[in-house]
Amino acid sequence: MSEMRTEALHQNAGGLDIQPPDAILSSLVGAQVEAASSVRAAIPAIAAAAEVVAEKLRNGGTLAYAAAGSSGLMALADALELPGTFGIERERIKVLIAGGNEAFKTLAGGPEDDTEEASQAVAQAKLGPGDCLIAVSASGTTPYAVRALQEANSRGAATIAIANNSATPLLTQAGTAILLETPPEVIAGSTRMGAGTAQKIALNMLSTLAAIHLGHVHDGYMVNLHADNAKLRERAARIVSAITGRDGDEARRLLDRSGGAVKVAVLLAAGADSAEAAEKILEGTGQKLRPALSVIEGNRRHQPPFSSNQA
Repeated sequence: MSEMRTEALHQNAGGLDIQPPDAILSSLVGAQVEAASSVRAAIPAIAAAAEVVAEKLRNGGTLAYAAAGSSGLMALADALELPGTFGIERERIKVLIAGGNEAFKTLAGGPEDDTEEASQAVAQAKLGPGDCLIAVSASGTTPYAVRALQEANSRGAATIAIANNSATPLLTQAGTAILLETPPEVIAGSTRMGAGTAQKIALNMLSTLAAIHLGHVHDGYMVNLHADNAKLRERAARIVSAITGRDGDEARRLLDRSGGAVKVAVLLAAGADSAEAAEKILEGTGQKLRPALSVIEGNRRHQPPFSSNQA
C-alpha cells in the first residue's frame, strides 16, 4: 500500500528535534503557508460545493457536517459560526462528530472507527433528499466520516467530501469532492497542522460563498447577522450606517423599527413604507438586498409627481 501524503515525512523534518527554536518555528510556519496555498487548486470544487449548500439551505434543508478528531473541530468551528454570522437558523445546522459530546472533552481516537455510530448519527439528524452533508477527513479514509457519507448518500442527501489525500474512499463516493493536496506534515501524520489549516480555509470559503449566494452578504457586509449581544448590535448599526449613509443614532432607530433585521433597516432608509413592506420586497428578491434596493428605486421613479390637485 502506497504511503499517503498526510503520513509522509516533510522535507524539512530531518533533525528537527535538534534545531534551534527559531528554525523549528520557521519550518512550522512555512509548512502552514504551503498548506494554505494548496487550497487555491480546489477553488472550482469549492465553488461547486457552495452552490449545492446554498440550494439546499434556500429550500429549507439542513446542512450537516460529519468528521472525527481534529477534522471534527474544523467542521465544528465552521458550523457554529453560521447562525451568528449569516443568520442561518441553528436548528438547520447539524454537527456529527465521532464520540459525540464526549469528543469535546477527550477527542479520543477510538470513536473514529465506529461506523455504527456514524450511521445512527445520520439517521438521528433525519437527513434526506432536501439536505446536504459535508464529510471531512484528512486521510480520506476515516471510517466514521466515510460511513456517514455513505449513509447520507443512501438517504438521498447531497454529499460533499473534503480530504487531503487523492483517490480515497471519501472523495470517490461523494457527490462533490474537494481535494486539498497539502504537503506532508512537519510532524508526520499530525494533520491538526497543515491539513487542518487547509480544511479550515476551505470550509470558511465554502460556507461564505454559500451565504453570498443566499443574499446574506452585501458589499462585504454580513447583512443577515443575528445580533444577540452588544458587540453585534453595534456592528449591525455600523453596517446600516455604512450602506445607507445615515448616522449611528438613525441607524439604531431604523434597526429598532426593523426588529434588528439589517436588510429591513436598510430598505426602510431607502424608502420602504414599513418593515412588513420591506420584508415582502425581500421575499420577492430571494432575500437579496441589492435587487430589493433596485425595486424601491424603481417604485420611486414611477411614482407620479405631487400636484396641488392631490392635496
